[in-house]
Amino acid sequence: MKMNAAVLWDVHQEWSVEEVELDGPKEGEVLVSFEATGLCHSDHHVREGDLPLALPLVGGHEGAGIVQEVGPGVRNLKVGDHVVGLFLPACGRCRWCSSGHQNLCDLGAQMATGEQLDGGFRRHAKGRDIGALAWLGAFAQYGTVPEASVVKIDEDLPLSRACLVGCGVTTGWGSAVNTAGVKPGDTVVVIGCGGIGSGAIQGARLAGAEKIIAVDIVEGKRDMVSQFGATHFATSTEEATALVADLTRGVMADSAIVTVGLVEAPMIVDALNIVSKNGAVVITALGSMLDMTATLPMSMVAMVTLFQKRVLGSLYGEANPRSDIPRLLSLYREGKLLLDETVTTEYKLADINDAYDDMLAGRNIRGVIIHEH
Repeated sequence: MKMNAAVLWDVHQEWSVEEVELDGPKEGEVLVSFEATGLCHSDHHVREGDLPLALPLVGGHEGAGIVQEVGPGVRNLKVGDHVVGLFLPACGRCRWCSSGHQNLCDLGAQMATGEQLDGGFRRHAKGRDIGALAWLGAFAQYGTVPEASVVKIDEDLPLSRACLVGCGVTTGWGSAVNTAGVKPGDTVVVIGCGGIGSGAIQGARLAGAEKIIAVDIVEGKRDMVSQFGATHFATSTEEATALVADLTRGVMADSAIVTVGLVEAPMIVDALNIVSKNGAVVITALGSMLDMTATLPMSMVAMVTLFQKRVLGSLYGEANPRSDIPRLLSLYREGKLLLDETVTTEYKLADINDAYDDMLAGRNIRGVIIHEH
């Protein structure tokens, strides 16, 4: 079938919206009509070369839609099911899935090539095979995806909001709840208040944090983040450090969650300075994998040892998406997790480059593409 999709042909180029040929589902795959796709910074990392993946590819990994066709061997999905795409697949059988670490599923290591599980491609344009980001390629009207890469959700949930838990919201929420282990009464600092940061703020609120300090260079986000649960706002880590010292009488924060668009070494140093003894610095943001020059002062290493500070990575918020995505959507239905309020602007697929300009300029908390069929 033919469809419209946003293709990245090479790094540092704009997304090219054009006609792409899509093959039907093979063994263990389903055909999904994507109704909505969230705009996440990870796709921009691919575009900038910070996250080197095989190109060309159809972008988009926060998709939600409806199953249109089921391939052989699919066990748990049927035509008409509403699904959310998983940023990382969860096979349910490998060591990591079976031990409660679905975010580390072994299948995830195979996604960088853009090839499907059988080594082939389902998308083609201009005489070339086209990969799919995260095996989803949700910047498109349709996608042929592995069953391991989607989770069924209730049909009453709006797909234009459910798509957000495919990556950003779940990653942010889990960074606070799972990785930082936020407890009632904690003081938490969230550095960077985009899609993942807003999820981290809400995760900290739902976990019972008493003080949540949001840090972002865009002053206009102050009012936005307060509705998610931030109790204080700062426009720099220097300002936030002084604020936290005052609020905690010098004890400092229990955890700092780094969710900026592109992390750099000085930000980790700042985060270590803002947490207390035994405090946790959670790095959810990505840095450029091509930058080999970043260094961490040895005084910071000594601080980690002598003050027992912890630096923790968080992939997909340490979530188990097959259980956590329905859980988060249940919280949304009950009004405890805010998704409608995070969406600043809805776009058409043809406007994808303008949408990323808005994201990079800080004009959006979240942008969502609504697909036309």
